[in-house]
Amino acid sequence: MSTLTIRLPDDLRAALDELSRRQGRPVSDLVRDSLRRYVAIERFRSLRGKVLPFAEAQGLLADEDVFEAIS
Repeated sequence: MSTLTIRLPDDLRAALDELSRRQGRPVSDLVRDSLRRYVAIERFRSLRGKVLPFAEAQGLLADEDVFEAIS
């Protein structure tokens, strides 16, 4: 595992420290989990952007359309 050093505004660091204390988890775990979620969401958005033109061409314009098509 590699190490990453970042600078945080004092208020964000204080919020992380408080959350860490309340959850009983190290700050590094909270940051790691947050970054994993962020990366997953960005990957999803990227894939969605690539697929969207094909879905629209098939008339799949809303989540409900997709659900109907696969049900």
